[in-house]
Amino acid sequence: MTRIKLCGLTRPCDIETANTLIPEYIGFVFYKNSRRYVSGSQAKALKKMLHPNIMAVGVFVDEAIETIGALLEEGIIDAVQLHGREDEAYMKRLRKITDKPLIKAFRIDGKEDIVKAEASTADYVLLDSGGGTGASFEWKLLSQMTRPYFLAGGLNAEIVREVVDRWHPYAVDVSSGIEADGYKDADKMREFVKAVRNHAKC
Repeated sequence: MTRIKLCGLTRPCDIETANTLIPEYIGFVFYKNSRRYVSGSQAKALKKMLHPNIMAVGVFVDEAIETIGALLEEGIIDAVQLHGREDEAYMKRLRKITDKPLIKAFRIDGKEDIVKAEASTADYVLLDSGGGTGASFEWKLLSQMTRPYFLAGGLNAEIVREVVDRWHPYAVDVSSGIEADGYKDADKMREFVKAVRNHAKC
């Protein structure tokens, strides 16, 4: 069954909606240049509201390992998603302070990027067209993937069913596809989850 990650949640009402849907993951963005940025204190308050069956993933871009470690130690996040230039040495250092799942994002522009994702020592890889643009990459490249992956970029309720049916990703990761006027939209969140879950029942 394809899992679901609703990313970039910033408000209590976003958490309330997620709690009614129980996706496997939600994401808090700790990258200050993102319009979906939340501070540690904001994320802490939101995590306290979050249903215990939902994992909170912290999304980072070239962040100091100590900062990530503090958020993990405090229980604000349950997993780490790396969206910058973090290399294998960085992940090795991070693993010295946590055994929580690590997700490494890869921007897919061609076959060589698929090769890099396949070789990553991260627990999971996320394939995207590039951070939060809402655009998709050339999905036919997915046929070369042999390991489980999160798929992001260009997803919404209208197309996710076809994507799941054709590519069977480990998880689908959505942010802009469940937004209206720059904020998460409860109806779009529900429609997205329903599209994925209904497909799983077929």
